[in-house]
Amino acid sequence: MPDVSFASLPPRAIAPARLLSIDALRGLVILFMLLDHVRETFYLHHQVPDPMVVAQTPPALFFGRLLAHLCAPVFVFLTGLSAFLYGAKHADGRAAASSFLWKRGLFLVLLEVTLVNFAWTFQFPPATVFLQVIWVIGLSMLALSALVWLPRQALVVGGVVLVAGHNLLDGVHFPVGHVLHVPWAVLHDRGWIEVSDALRLRTSYPLLPWIGVIALGYVAGPWFLPGADAAQRQRRLLAWAVGLLAGFVLLRALDVYGDKPWSAGDSAVTTVMAFLNVTKYPPSLLFIALTLGVGLWLLRVFERRQGAAWLAPLAVFGAAPMFFYVLHLYVLKFLYLTAKAIWGPNQGQLFGFDAVWMVWLTTGVLAFALYPAVRAFAALKARRRDIAWLKYL
Repeated sequence: MPDVSFASLPPRAIAPARLLSIDALRGLVILFMLLDHVRETFYLHHQVPDPMVVAQTPPALFFGRLLAHLCAPVFVFLTGLSAFLYGAKHADGRAAASSFLWKRGLFLVLLEVTLVNFAWTFQFPPATVFLQVIWVIGLSMLALSALVWLPRQALVVGGVVLVAGHNLLDGVHFPVGHVLHVPWAVLHDRGWIEVSDALRLRTSYPLLPWIGVIALGYVAGPWFLPGADAAQRQRRLLAWAVGLLAGFVLLRALDVYGDKPWSAGDSAVTTVMAFLNVTKYPPSLLFIALTLGVGLWLLRVFERRQGAAWLAPLAVFGAAPMFFYVLHLYVLKFLYLTAKAIWGPNQGQLFGFDAVWMVWLTTGVLAFALYPAVRAFAALKARRRDIAWLKYL
């Protein structure tokens, strides 16, 4: 890929408007995330490990979880892409992008350990802090705030190496008490960090491969500038999508690298499930190849359907992602506590649904119920660009 510096961009490339296809893709995976969080709220009695145990996971539950696998890779990739487009709106492109990434990254880390963690646990002060997707997006942004100063080719190579090579480190572990235990738990080895007798941290999303994903999103940014050739962009999206998905199929069939081994099931459905049963924590090479391949293909489809009426509601969700994220967590917690108070625990110590279809139905109802609030906030963001803090949501 040729290097593209902000200083070399032509005047027509400055100040790109919001792209419907990007917001629509972000909105779609937000709905997949909602489905997964409804499952984690009302179907927690049927635990889904990582990777899933195919023989113990009904297809409806498996494929719902598989859809949710798209969320983090698409969020992180589009965060990098959007960071480039943000910088393109300013004369001091890299400096503006770096500053925004640094400030918003810190904001997201703070948000994760406060409002987001409280929404999951309802404990204050917390005994356990789960460092999840908002945390890893924030740390990825902090890393990218420094990496944007590298040449574009270096970002491409670094991103590919981190995504494709981090599984070589899967056998590296450091015991509690070792000087590298804490940094390695953050970077690659999902685990617990004991802060004190009263507080421990769970690094649910190890950071290292996500830095690669956000870097690759950033270097794809020039494809989406207003002056870029749309037909060429769509060819690139298709080529990368096909390449990633073909690479996934080939490596999964060979079963030599990139994820845990798999074996055929006793039916066509369970065999397909086993083949697609990729590892999310940390995201394996095959996890990223599958999810980003699908994500880039969807981005191309959405761009080619710009005038479709069904894209507009998705774009509304995608225009205010952090607002929706915090809002839906507290709505789900309120609904769960209310249901448990009314009907009591019916799944051991938990309240839960009896069937997976109830998870899907609740997701649909909540999407419709929350849409007006998200639309109003997205409109406020678009209307009041003078309010600086709104862009963080």
